[in-house]
Amino acid sequence: MECCYSFKQSSPYPSSFILNLQGSSSSIVGKLSRHSPCLLSSPLSKPFLQINDRLQYQKKSTFFTWKTYRGPVVAETGRQGWDFGRFIKTLYFFNGPPSPAKFFELLVGRLSSQSSSEPKSAMDSSGIVLVVGATGGVGKRIVDILRKKGQQVRNEEKARKMLGSDIDLIVGDITKESTLVPEYFKGVKKVFNAASVIVGPKEGDTPERAKYSQGIKFFEPEIKGDSPEMVEYVGMENLINAVKGSVGLRGGKLLFGCEDNSFKDLPWGALDDVVMGGVSESNFQIDTNGGENGGPTGIFRGVVSTANNGGFTSIRTRNFSTPEDLSAYDGLELCLKGDGRRYKLIVRTSSDWDTVGYTASFDTVEGWQSIRLPFSSLRPIFRARTVSDAPPFDQSNIVSLQLMFSKFEYDGKLNPTFVEGPFQLPLSSIRAYINDPITPRFVHVSSAGVTRPDRPGLDLSKQPPAVRLNKELGFILTFKLKGEDLIRESGMPYAIVRPCALTEEPAGADLIFDQGDNITGKISREEVARICVAAAESPYACDKTFEVKSVIPFSEPFTVDPENPPPEKDYNEYFKTLKDGITGKEYLERSPVPV
Repeated sequence: MECCYSFKQSSPYPSSFILNLQGSSSSIVGKLSRHSPCLLSSPLSKPFLQINDRLQYQKKSTFFTWKTYRGPVVAETGRQGWDFGRFIKTLYFFNGPPSPAKFFELLVGRLSSQSSSEPKSAMDSSGIVLVVGATGGVGKRIVDILRKKGQQVRNEEKARKMLGSDIDLIVGDITKESTLVPEYFKGVKKVFNAASVIVGPKEGDTPERAKYSQGIKFFEPEIKGDSPEMVEYVGMENLINAVKGSVGLRGGKLLFGCEDNSFKDLPWGALDDVVMGGVSESNFQIDTNGGENGGPTGIFRGVVSTANNGGFTSIRTRNFSTPEDLSAYDGLELCLKGDGRRYKLIVRTSSDWDTVGYTASFDTVEGWQSIRLPFSSLRPIFRARTVSDAPPFDQSNIVSLQLMFSKFEYDGKLNPTFVEGPFQLPLSSIRAYINDPITPRFVHVSSAGVTRPDRPGLDLSKQPPAVRLNKELGFILTFKLKGEDLIRESGMPYAIVRPCALTEEPAGADLIFDQGDNITGKISREEVARICVAAAESPYACDKTFEVKSVIPFSEPFTVDPENPPPEKDYNEYFKTLKDGITGKEYLERSPVPV
Protein backbone atom coordinates (compact mmCIF):
# COMPACT_ATOMS: atom_id res chain seq x y z
CA MET A 1 0.00 0.00 0.00
CA GLU A 2 1.39 3.40 -0.97
CA CYS A 3 0.90 6.60 0.97
CA CYS A 4 1.35 10.00 -0.65
CA TYR A 5 2.20 13.25 1.18
CA SER A 6 1.81 16.57 -0.61
CA PHE A 7 3.19 19.88 0.58
CA LYS A 8 2.80 23.47 -0.48
CA GLN A 9 6.08 25.18 0.25
CA SER A 10 6.23 28.72 1.54
CA SER A 11 9.38 28.41 3.68
CA PRO A 12 12.26 25.96 4.08
CA TYR A 13 11.12 25.18 7.64
CA PRO A 14 8.88 22.21 8.28
CA SER A 15 6.84 24.18 10.79
CA SER A 16 5.41 26.28 7.98
CA PHE A 17 4.48 23.49 5.60
CA ILE A 18 0.83 22.97 4.76
CA LEU A 19 -0.15 19.32 4.64
CA ASN A 20 -2.54 18.34 1.83
CA LEU A 21 -3.64 14.73 2.16
CA GLN A 22 -6.02 14.87 -0.81
CA GLY A 23 -4.30 16.65 -3.65
CA SER A 24 -0.93 16.12 -5.34
CA SER A 25 -0.49 19.43 -7.13
CA SER A 26 2.22 20.86 -4.90
CA SER A 27 5.84 21.10 -5.93
CA ILE A 28 7.03 18.35 -3.57
CA VAL A 29 5.62 14.84 -3.49
CA GLY A 30 7.15 12.06 -1.42
CA LYS A 31 6.04 8.47 -1.81
CA LEU A 32 6.60 5.58 0.55
CA SER A 33 7.15 2.45 -1.51
CA ARG A 34 8.22 -1.14 -0.93
CA HIS A 35 11.20 -0.62 -3.21
CA SER A 36 14.52 1.23 -3.20
CA PRO A 37 15.81 0.71 0.36
CA CYS A 38 17.30 3.67 2.19
CA LEU A 39 19.36 3.70 5.39
CA LEU A 40 17.19 4.77 8.26
CA SER A 41 19.78 6.50 10.46
CA SER A 42 22.48 8.87 9.26
CA PRO A 43 24.23 8.36 5.91
CA LEU A 44 26.98 6.46 7.72
CA SER A 45 25.34 3.26 8.91
CA LYS A 46 25.51 2.66 12.64
CA PRO A 47 27.80 -0.27 13.38
CA PHE A 48 26.62 -2.93 15.78
CA LEU A 49 29.00 -4.46 18.29
CA GLN A 50 28.36 -8.08 19.14
CA ILE A 51 30.13 -9.74 22.06
CA ASN A 52 30.56 -13.50 22.02
CA ASP A 53 33.74 -15.24 23.18
CA ARG A 54 35.60 -12.33 21.59
CA LEU A 55 34.71 -8.98 20.12
CA GLN A 56 33.18 -9.16 16.67
CA TYR A 57 32.47 -6.11 14.60
CA GLN A 58 29.70 -6.11 12.07
CA LYS A 59 27.33 -3.61 10.55
CA LYS A 60 23.67 -3.71 11.26
CA SER A 61 21.38 -1.25 9.50
CA THR A 62 17.65 -0.77 9.56
CA PHE A 63 15.88 -0.16 6.28
CA PHE A 64 12.61 1.27 5.21
CA THR A 65 11.37 1.76 1.72
CA TRP A 66 11.60 5.18 0.13
CA LYS A 67 11.12 6.27 -3.44
CA THR A 68 13.05 9.42 -4.20
CA TYR A 69 10.82 12.45 -4.04
CA ARG A 70 10.22 14.38 -7.24
CA GLY A 71 12.41 17.44 -7.21
CA PRO A 72 14.44 19.08 -4.46
CA VAL A 73 13.07 21.11 -1.60
CA VAL A 74 13.70 24.59 -2.98
CA ALA A 75 15.03 26.97 -0.36
CA GLU A 76 14.67 30.70 -0.11
CA THR A 77 17.44 32.90 -1.49
CA GLY A 78 20.63 32.51 0.58
CA ARG A 79 19.49 29.33 2.25
CA GLN A 80 20.65 25.79 1.70
CA GLY A 81 18.37 23.01 0.46
CA TRP A 82 16.57 21.05 3.14
CA ASP A 83 16.92 17.25 3.08
CA PHE A 84 13.31 16.17 3.33
CA GLY A 85 14.28 12.51 3.00
CA ARG A 86 16.55 12.67 6.03
CA PHE A 87 13.77 14.38 7.96
CA ILE A 88 11.44 11.48 7.21
CA LYS A 89 14.14 8.94 8.10
CA THR A 90 14.65 10.65 11.46
CA LEU A 91 10.94 10.45 12.24
CA TYR A 92 10.82 6.85 11.12
CA PHE A 93 13.78 5.82 13.29
CA PHE A 94 12.28 7.17 16.49
CA ASN A 95 8.56 6.75 15.86
CA GLY A 96 8.18 3.93 13.36
CA PRO A 97 6.28 4.37 10.07
CA PRO A 98 4.84 7.91 10.14
CA SER A 99 1.07 8.22 10.19
CA PRO A 100 -0.41 11.30 8.47
CA ALA A 101 -2.14 12.42 11.65
CA LYS A 102 0.99 12.30 13.85
CA PHE A 103 3.08 13.83 11.09
CA PHE A 104 0.67 16.75 10.85
CA GLU A 105 0.64 17.11 14.64
CA LEU A 106 4.44 17.29 14.74
CA LEU A 107 4.69 19.91 11.98
CA VAL A 108 1.92 22.12 13.31
CA GLY A 109 3.30 21.70 16.84
CA ARG A 110 6.43 23.60 15.81
CA LEU A 111 4.32 26.78 15.79
CA SER A 112 2.95 26.12 19.26
CA SER A 113 4.57 27.04 22.55
CA GLN A 114 2.86 24.23 24.44
CA SER A 115 4.15 20.70 24.90
CA SER A 116 2.25 17.91 23.18
CA SER A 117 2.50 15.78 26.30
CA GLU A 118 0.65 16.14 29.56
CA PRO A 119 2.87 16.49 32.63
CA LYS A 120 3.08 13.32 34.64
CA SER A 121 3.21 13.41 38.40
CA ALA A 122 6.45 12.06 39.81
CA MET A 123 6.48 9.20 42.26
CA ASP A 124 7.47 9.78 45.84
CA SER A 125 11.22 9.27 45.77
CA SER A 126 11.78 9.76 49.49
CA GLY A 127 12.52 6.05 49.78
CA ILE A 128 10.98 3.05 51.45
CA VAL A 129 12.70 0.84 54.01
CA LEU A 130 12.12 -2.89 53.70
CA VAL A 131 12.39 -4.94 56.87
CA VAL A 132 12.52 -8.68 56.26
CA GLY A 133 11.76 -10.76 59.32
CA ALA A 134 9.94 -7.81 60.86
CA THR A 135 8.00 -9.88 63.38
CA GLY A 136 11.09 -11.53 64.85
CA GLY A 137 12.96 -10.50 67.96
CA VAL A 138 15.38 -8.13 66.23
CA GLY A 139 13.20 -7.24 63.23
CA LYS A 140 10.27 -5.85 65.19
CA ARG A 141 12.64 -3.65 67.18
CA ILE A 142 14.17 -2.31 63.95
CA VAL A 143 10.65 -1.41 62.80
CA ASP A 144 9.98 0.44 66.07
CA ILE A 145 13.20 2.45 65.79
CA LEU A 146 12.55 3.38 62.16
CA ARG A 147 8.98 4.35 62.87
CA LYS A 148 10.14 6.69 65.63
CA LYS A 149 12.52 8.24 63.09
CA GLY A 150 9.58 8.88 60.76
CA GLN A 151 10.63 6.36 58.13
CA GLN A 152 8.15 4.77 55.76
CA VAL A 153 8.59 1.05 56.41
CA ARG A 154 7.58 -1.90 54.26
CA ASN A 155 7.69 -5.31 55.89
CA GLU A 156 6.53 -8.87 55.35
CA GLU A 157 3.02 -9.94 56.22
CA LYS A 158 2.35 -11.31 59.66
CA ALA A 159 0.49 -10.07 62.70
CA ARG A 160 -1.02 -6.60 62.12
CA LYS A 161 -1.66 -6.48 65.84
CA MET A 162 2.04 -6.74 66.55
CA LEU A 163 3.17 -3.97 64.21
CA GLY A 164 0.25 -1.56 64.23
CA SER A 165 -2.06 -0.12 61.59
CA ASP A 166 0.40 2.40 60.11
CA ILE A 167 2.68 -0.20 58.53
CA ASP A 168 2.45 -1.22 54.87
CA LEU A 169 2.33 -5.01 54.90
CA ILE A 170 3.66 -7.24 52.13
CA VAL A 171 2.90 -10.92 51.74
CA GLY A 172 6.05 -12.69 50.69
CA ASP A 173 8.24 -15.69 51.38
CA ILE A 174 11.94 -15.38 50.62
CA THR A 175 12.19 -19.15 50.12
CA LYS A 176 9.67 -18.89 47.25
CA GLU A 177 10.94 -16.64 44.48
CA SER A 178 7.49 -16.43 42.84
CA THR A 179 6.10 -14.55 45.87
CA LEU A 180 8.65 -11.74 45.58
CA VAL A 181 6.66 -9.65 43.13
CA PRO A 182 8.76 -6.81 41.58
CA GLU A 183 6.11 -4.20 42.42
CA TYR A 184 6.75 -4.87 46.11
CA PHE A 185 10.25 -3.49 45.84
CA LYS A 186 9.77 -0.39 43.70
CA GLY A 187 10.99 2.60 45.66
CA VAL A 188 12.81 0.52 48.29
CA LYS A 189 16.06 2.30 49.19
CA LYS A 190 17.22 0.36 52.25
CA VAL A 191 16.83 -3.27 53.32
CA PHE A 192 17.21 -4.72 56.80
CA ASN A 193 17.28 -8.50 56.73
CA ALA A 194 16.56 -10.00 60.14
CA ALA A 195 15.01 -13.19 58.75
CA SER A 196 16.50 -16.36 60.13
CA VAL A 197 15.82 -20.07 60.26
CA ILE A 198 13.68 -20.93 63.30
CA VAL A 199 15.37 -22.89 66.09
CA GLY A 200 13.22 -24.12 68.97
CA PRO A 201 13.14 -26.63 71.84
CA LYS A 202 12.45 -30.21 70.81
CA GLU A 203 10.05 -30.55 73.73
CA GLY A 204 8.09 -27.45 72.68
CA ASP A 205 7.88 -23.92 74.01
CA THR A 206 5.41 -21.52 75.58
CA PRO A 207 3.26 -19.24 73.37
CA GLU A 208 5.58 -16.38 74.30
CA ARG A 209 8.66 -18.49 73.36
CA ALA A 210 10.05 -18.17 76.87
CA LYS A 211 12.51 -21.04 76.43
CA TYR A 212 13.79 -19.69 73.14
CA SER A 213 14.36 -16.29 74.72
CA GLN A 214 16.82 -17.86 77.14
CA GLY A 215 18.99 -19.10 74.27
CA ILE A 216 19.70 -22.60 73.01
CA LYS A 217 22.23 -23.06 75.81
CA PHE A 218 19.26 -23.94 78.00
CA PHE A 219 17.36 -26.46 75.84
CA GLU A 220 17.86 -29.20 73.27
CA PRO A 221 17.31 -27.46 69.94
CA GLU A 222 15.92 -28.48 66.58
CA ILE A 223 15.04 -26.70 63.33
CA LYS A 224 11.41 -25.69 63.02
CA GLY A 225 9.99 -25.09 59.55
CA ASP A 226 12.17 -24.48 56.49
CA SER A 227 15.74 -25.78 56.47
CA PRO A 228 18.80 -23.55 56.94
CA GLU A 229 19.69 -24.09 53.30
CA MET A 230 16.31 -22.77 52.15
CA VAL A 231 16.20 -19.79 54.51
CA GLU A 232 19.83 -18.71 54.87
CA TYR A 233 21.07 -19.47 51.35
CA VAL A 234 18.24 -19.91 48.81
CA GLY A 235 16.16 -17.28 50.58
CA MET A 236 19.10 -14.88 50.62
CA GLU A 237 19.69 -15.38 46.90
CA ASN A 238 16.00 -14.72 46.15
CA LEU A 239 15.96 -11.60 48.32
CA ILE A 240 19.13 -10.16 46.79
CA ASN A 241 17.81 -10.70 43.26
CA ALA A 242 14.55 -9.00 44.23
CA VAL A 243 16.04 -5.86 45.81
CA LYS A 244 19.40 -5.09 44.24
CA GLY A 245 17.87 -3.31 41.26
CA SER A 246 16.05 -1.00 43.64
CA VAL A 247 18.67 -0.33 46.32
CA GLY A 248 21.50 0.11 43.83
CA LEU A 249 25.03 -1.14 43.29
CA ARG A 250 28.15 0.32 44.86
CA GLY A 251 29.86 0.61 41.48
CA GLY A 252 26.80 2.11 39.82
CA LYS A 253 24.59 0.84 37.02
CA LEU A 254 25.96 0.66 33.49
CA LEU A 255 23.58 2.03 30.85
CA PHE A 256 26.01 2.09 27.93
CA GLY A 257 29.53 0.74 27.50
CA CYS A 258 31.79 -2.19 28.24
CA GLU A 259 31.77 -4.15 31.49
CA ASP A 260 32.98 -7.65 32.38
CA ASN A 261 34.02 -8.38 28.78
CA SER A 262 30.57 -7.61 27.42
CA PHE A 263 29.26 -4.51 25.71
CA LYS A 264 25.92 -2.90 26.49
CA ASP A 265 24.70 -0.88 23.54
CA LEU A 266 21.76 1.48 23.22
CA PRO A 267 19.56 2.14 20.15
CA TRP A 268 21.11 5.49 19.21
CA GLY A 269 19.90 7.48 16.23
CA ALA A 270 20.73 10.91 14.79
CA LEU A 271 18.36 13.75 15.72
CA ASP A 272 19.71 16.89 14.05
CA ASP A 273 18.39 20.32 13.14
CA VAL A 274 16.92 18.78 9.97
CA VAL A 275 13.74 18.47 12.05
CA MET A 276 13.49 22.28 11.97
CA GLY A 277 14.81 22.85 8.45
CA GLY A 278 18.56 22.89 9.18
CA VAL A 279 21.35 21.06 7.39
CA SER A 280 23.62 19.90 10.28
CA GLU A 281 24.29 16.20 10.28
CA SER A 282 25.67 13.64 12.76
CA ASN A 283 25.90 9.93 13.41
CA PHE A 284 27.01 7.49 16.08
CA GLN A 285 29.37 4.59 15.50
CA ILE A 286 31.08 1.97 17.62
CA ASP A 287 34.87 1.80 17.38
CA THR A 288 36.03 -1.57 18.72
CA ASN A 289 39.41 -0.29 19.93
CA GLY A 290 38.97 3.47 20.18
CA GLY A 291 38.53 3.61 23.96
CA GLU A 292 40.93 5.04 26.50
CA ASN A 293 42.48 1.63 27.16
CA GLY A 294 42.03 0.19 23.69
CA GLY A 295 38.54 -1.13 24.32
CA PRO A 296 35.33 -0.36 22.43
CA THR A 297 33.81 3.10 22.50
CA GLY A 298 31.02 4.96 20.78
CA ILE A 299 31.82 8.01 18.67
CA PHE A 300 29.35 10.88 18.29
CA ARG A 301 30.55 12.84 15.25
CA GLY A 302 29.17 15.17 12.65
CA VAL A 303 29.21 18.54 10.97
CA VAL A 304 27.22 21.38 12.49
CA SER A 305 26.00 24.37 10.49
CA THR A 306 23.94 27.46 11.28
CA ALA A 307 22.46 27.52 7.77
CA ASN A 308 18.65 27.89 7.65
CA ASN A 309 18.72 29.13 11.25
CA GLY A 310 19.85 25.72 12.44
CA GLY A 311 22.83 24.97 14.61
CA PHE A 312 22.60 21.69 16.47
CA THR A 313 23.28 17.99 16.12
CA SER A 314 22.41 15.24 18.54
CA ILE A 315 22.07 11.53 19.06
CA ARG A 316 19.08 10.19 20.94
CA THR A 317 18.07 6.70 21.95
CA ARG A 318 14.81 5.17 20.95
CA ASN A 319 12.45 4.90 23.91
CA PHE A 320 13.54 2.02 26.13
CA SER A 321 11.20 -0.97 26.00
CA THR A 322 11.26 -0.92 29.82
CA PRO A 323 12.01 2.41 31.52
CA GLU A 324 15.17 2.49 33.61
CA ASP A 325 14.60 2.83 37.35
CA LEU A 326 17.55 4.87 38.63
CA SER A 327 15.93 5.96 41.88
CA ALA A 328 18.77 4.33 43.83
CA TYR A 329 21.35 6.59 42.21
CA ASP A 330 22.36 10.24 42.38
CA GLY A 331 23.32 11.06 38.81
CA LEU A 332 24.88 9.96 35.52
CA GLU A 333 28.61 9.67 34.87
CA LEU A 334 29.92 9.99 31.31
CA CYS A 335 33.36 8.70 30.37
CA LEU A 336 34.38 10.56 27.21
CA LYS A 337 37.23 12.13 25.29
CA GLY A 338 36.64 15.84 25.38
CA ASP A 339 37.55 18.49 22.82
CA GLY A 340 37.13 21.65 24.90
CA ARG A 341 33.53 22.24 23.80
CA ARG A 342 30.27 22.39 25.73
CA TYR A 343 27.69 19.66 25.17
CA LYS A 344 24.31 18.78 26.64
CA LEU A 345 22.87 15.64 28.16
CA ILE A 346 19.09 15.36 27.93
CA VAL A 347 17.13 12.79 29.94
CA ARG A 348 13.48 12.11 29.18
CA THR A 349 10.88 10.59 31.45
CA SER A 350 8.03 10.63 28.91
CA SER A 351 7.65 8.34 25.91
CA ASP A 352 6.16 11.19 23.87
CA TRP A 353 8.24 12.43 20.95
CA ASP A 354 8.08 16.15 21.69
CA THR A 355 8.13 16.79 25.40
CA VAL A 356 10.14 18.23 28.28
CA GLY A 357 13.75 17.03 28.44
CA TYR A 358 15.62 17.28 31.73
CA THR A 359 18.89 18.83 30.63
CA ALA A 360 22.38 19.62 31.87
CA SER A 361 25.18 21.34 29.94
CA PHE A 362 28.73 20.22 30.57
CA ASP A 363 32.15 21.50 29.52
CA THR A 364 34.90 19.21 28.34
CA VAL A 365 38.67 19.51 28.24
CA GLU A 366 41.07 17.88 25.82
CA GLY A 367 41.51 14.15 26.51
CA TRP A 368 39.73 11.37 28.35
CA GLN A 369 37.73 12.36 31.42
CA SER A 370 34.79 11.38 33.60
CA ILE A 371 32.00 13.90 33.98
CA ARG A 372 29.36 13.49 36.69
CA LEU A 373 25.99 15.14 36.19
CA PRO A 374 23.85 14.99 39.35
CA PHE A 375 20.15 14.44 38.78
CA SER A 376 19.63 17.51 40.95
CA SER A 377 21.37 19.62 38.28
CA LEU A 378 18.95 18.69 35.47
CA ARG A 379 16.74 21.53 34.24
CA PRO A 380 13.33 21.01 32.63
CA ILE A 381 13.77 22.33 29.08
CA PHE A 382 11.26 22.41 26.23
CA ARG A 383 12.37 23.79 22.86
CA ALA A 384 15.37 25.56 24.44
CA ARG A 385 13.25 27.24 27.12
CA THR A 386 13.03 26.47 30.82
CA VAL A 387 9.64 25.10 31.88
CA SER A 388 9.00 26.61 35.29
CA ASP A 389 5.94 24.49 36.10
CA ALA A 390 7.33 21.16 34.86
CA PRO A 391 6.84 18.12 37.13
CA PRO A 392 9.83 17.10 39.26
CA PHE A 393 12.35 14.86 37.56
CA ASP A 394 11.33 11.22 38.07
CA GLN A 395 14.52 9.18 38.09
CA SER A 396 12.55 5.95 38.48
CA ASN A 397 11.19 6.31 34.94
CA ILE A 398 14.04 7.05 32.51
CA VAL A 399 12.68 6.58 28.98
CA SER A 400 15.46 7.90 26.70
CA LEU A 401 18.83 9.67 26.64
CA GLN A 402 20.21 12.29 24.27
CA LEU A 403 23.60 13.92 23.68
CA MET A 404 23.66 17.26 21.88
CA PHE A 405 26.15 19.76 20.47
CA SER A 406 24.34 23.03 19.91
CA LYS A 407 24.79 26.70 19.22
CA PHE A 408 22.04 27.35 21.74
CA GLU A 409 21.96 27.11 25.52
CA TYR A 410 18.64 27.95 27.21
CA ASP A 411 16.31 30.90 27.24
CA GLY A 412 18.06 32.78 24.43
CA LYS A 413 21.63 32.26 25.63
CA LEU A 414 24.33 30.91 23.29
CA ASN A 415 26.94 28.22 23.76
CA PRO A 416 30.24 30.12 24.30
CA THR A 417 32.30 27.23 22.86
CA PHE A 418 30.25 26.75 19.71
CA VAL A 419 32.13 26.56 16.41
CA GLU A 420 30.65 25.55 13.07
CA GLY A 421 32.16 22.62 11.22
CA PRO A 422 33.16 19.05 12.07
CA PHE A 423 33.36 17.71 15.61
CA GLN A 424 33.92 14.35 17.30
CA LEU A 425 33.09 13.16 20.83
CA PRO A 426 34.16 9.60 21.76
CA LEU A 427 31.90 8.23 24.51
CA SER A 428 32.98 5.00 26.17
CA SER A 429 30.32 4.66 28.89
CA ILE A 430 27.29 6.11 30.64
CA ARG A 431 26.76 4.92 34.19
CA ALA A 432 24.42 5.84 37.02
CA TYR A 433 26.41 6.50 40.20
CA ILE A 434 25.94 6.79 43.95
CA ASN A 435 27.39 9.84 45.70
CA ASP A 436 30.21 9.47 48.19
CA PRO A 437 30.22 8.80 51.04
CA ILE A 438 28.31 5.59 50.35
CA THR A 439 26.38 4.09 53.26
CA PRO A 440 25.09 0.51 53.51
CA ARG A 441 21.91 -0.18 51.55
CA PHE A 442 21.57 -3.79 52.76
CA VAL A 443 22.05 -4.49 56.47
CA HIS A 444 22.02 -8.17 57.42
CA VAL A 445 21.78 -9.77 60.86
CA SER A 446 23.90 -12.92 60.76
CA SER A 447 25.57 -14.72 63.66
CA ALA A 448 28.93 -14.96 65.36
CA GLY A 449 30.53 -18.36 64.81
CA VAL A 450 29.65 -18.83 61.14
CA THR A 451 33.25 -19.63 60.12
CA ARG A 452 34.10 -21.83 63.10
CA PRO A 453 32.53 -25.28 62.47
CA ASP A 454 35.17 -26.10 59.83
CA ARG A 455 38.05 -24.18 61.36
CA PRO A 456 41.04 -26.49 61.90
CA GLY A 457 42.48 -26.80 65.39
CA LEU A 458 39.44 -25.26 67.12
CA ASP A 459 38.36 -26.74 70.46
CA LEU A 460 34.63 -27.17 69.87
CA SER A 461 33.99 -27.93 73.55
CA LYS A 462 34.72 -24.28 74.30
CA GLN A 463 32.45 -23.00 71.54
CA PRO A 464 28.77 -21.94 71.76
CA PRO A 465 26.10 -24.63 71.19
CA ALA A 466 25.34 -23.46 67.63
CA VAL A 467 28.97 -24.15 66.63
CA ARG A 468 29.03 -27.57 68.31
CA LEU A 469 25.63 -28.53 66.88
CA ASN A 470 26.09 -27.09 63.39
CA LYS A 471 25.64 -30.46 61.65
CA GLU A 472 22.72 -31.53 63.86
CA LEU A 473 20.98 -28.23 63.10
CA GLY A 474 21.10 -28.69 59.33
CA PHE A 475 24.49 -26.94 58.95
CA ILE A 476 22.87 -23.72 60.09
CA LEU A 477 26.11 -21.73 60.43
CA THR A 478 27.52 -23.12 57.19
CA PHE A 479 24.54 -21.81 55.24
CA LYS A 480 24.57 -18.51 57.12
CA LEU A 481 28.14 -18.03 55.88
CA LYS A 482 27.12 -18.94 52.32
CA GLY A 483 24.35 -16.35 52.56
CA GLU A 484 26.83 -13.73 53.76
CA ASP A 485 29.04 -14.47 50.76
CA LEU A 486 26.11 -13.81 48.42
CA ILE A 487 25.74 -10.36 49.97
CA ARG A 488 29.44 -9.61 49.66
CA GLU A 489 29.40 -10.68 46.00
CA SER A 490 26.18 -8.82 45.10
CA GLY A 491 27.72 -5.40 44.50
CA MET A 492 25.27 -3.74 46.91
CA PRO A 493 26.69 -1.53 49.66
CA TYR A 494 26.20 -3.68 52.77
CA ALA A 495 26.90 -4.18 56.45
CA ILE A 496 26.87 -7.64 58.06
CA VAL A 497 26.25 -7.66 61.81
CA ARG A 498 27.19 -10.86 63.67
CA PRO A 499 25.75 -10.76 67.18
CA CYS A 500 26.76 -13.24 69.82
CA ALA A 501 24.00 -15.01 71.79
CA LEU A 502 20.85 -12.87 71.79
CA THR A 503 19.01 -11.96 74.99
CA GLU A 504 15.86 -10.09 75.99
CA GLU A 505 17.83 -7.76 78.23
CA PRO A 506 17.59 -3.99 77.65
CA ALA A 507 20.10 -2.11 75.57
CA GLY A 508 22.71 0.07 77.19
CA ALA A 509 25.60 -2.15 78.28
CA ASP A 510 29.09 -1.33 77.08
CA LEU A 511 29.98 -3.16 73.88
CA ILE A 512 32.89 -5.00 72.30
CA PHE A 513 33.15 -4.92 68.50
CA ASP A 514 35.49 -7.38 66.85
CA GLN A 515 36.33 -8.90 63.47
CA GLY A 516 37.62 -12.31 62.44
CA ASP A 517 34.86 -14.34 64.14
CA ASN A 518 36.54 -15.15 67.44
CA ILE A 519 34.47 -13.72 70.30
CA THR A 520 31.73 -15.34 72.41
CA GLY A 521 29.25 -13.78 74.81
CA LYS A 522 25.79 -12.24 74.79
CA ILE A 523 24.07 -9.13 73.54
CA SER A 524 20.60 -7.60 73.78
CA ARG A 525 18.27 -7.87 70.78
CA GLU A 526 17.36 -4.23 71.34
CA GLU A 527 21.04 -3.27 71.09
CA VAL A 528 21.44 -5.23 67.85
CA ALA A 529 18.46 -3.40 66.33
CA ARG A 530 20.00 -0.04 67.25
CA ILE A 531 23.34 -1.09 65.75
CA CYS A 532 21.64 -2.10 62.50
CA VAL A 533 19.83 1.21 62.09
CA ALA A 534 22.99 3.16 62.92
CA ALA A 535 25.03 1.06 60.46
CA ALA A 536 22.64 1.92 57.62
CA GLU A 537 23.49 5.60 58.13
CA SER A 538 27.27 5.31 58.54
CA PRO A 539 29.87 5.23 55.75
CA TYR A 540 32.27 3.66 58.27
CA ALA A 541 30.07 0.54 58.41
CA CYS A 542 29.85 0.18 54.62
CA ASP A 543 31.07 -3.18 53.30
CA LYS A 544 32.13 -4.28 56.79
CA THR A 545 31.53 -7.61 58.53
CA PHE A 546 31.81 -7.53 62.31
CA GLU A 547 30.90 -9.33 65.54
CA VAL A 548 29.48 -7.66 68.63
CA LYS A 549 28.79 -8.55 72.25
CA SER A 550 28.25 -6.75 75.54
CA VAL A 551 30.87 -6.65 78.29
CA ILE A 552 28.42 -8.26 80.72
CA PRO A 553 29.14 -12.00 81.21
CA PHE A 554 26.42 -14.63 80.88
CA SER A 555 26.43 -15.17 84.62
CA GLU A 556 25.29 -11.60 85.30
CA PRO A 557 21.91 -10.21 84.20
CA PHE A 558 21.93 -6.67 82.86
CA THR A 559 19.29 -4.19 84.02
CA VAL A 560 18.73 -0.48 83.53
CA ASP A 561 17.65 2.00 86.16
CA PRO A 562 14.78 4.00 84.59
CA GLU A 563 15.76 6.99 86.73
CA ASN A 564 19.35 6.88 85.53
CA PRO A 565 19.46 5.34 82.03
CA PRO A 566 22.81 4.83 80.27
CA PRO A 567 23.87 7.55 77.81
CA GLU A 568 23.07 7.19 74.09
CA LYS A 569 25.90 5.52 72.20
CA ASP A 570 27.69 7.01 69.22
CA TYR A 571 27.99 3.79 67.21
CA ASN A 572 30.20 5.56 64.68
CA GLU A 573 33.00 5.41 67.22
CA TYR A 574 32.78 1.62 67.01
CA PHE A 575 32.34 1.56 63.22
CA LYS A 576 35.47 3.68 62.73
CA THR A 577 37.60 0.86 64.14
CA LEU A 578 36.41 -1.66 61.54
CA LYS A 579 38.59 -2.79 58.64
CA ASP A 580 37.77 -3.97 55.14
CA GLY A 581 37.92 -7.59 54.07
CA ILE A 582 38.01 -9.31 57.48
CA THR A 583 35.40 -12.08 57.73
CA GLY A 584 37.03 -14.96 59.63
CA LYS A 585 37.24 -16.98 56.42
CA GLU A 586 40.93 -16.15 56.37
CA TYR A 587 41.54 -19.14 58.67
CA LEU A 588 39.71 -21.46 56.30
CA GLU A 589 41.55 -20.14 53.25
CA ARG A 590 44.95 -20.61 54.88
CA SER A 591 44.15 -24.13 56.04
CA PRO A 592 41.41 -25.53 53.80
CA VAL A 593 39.38 -28.38 55.21
CA PRO A 594 38.93 -31.39 52.87
CA VAL A 595 35.38 -31.70 51.61
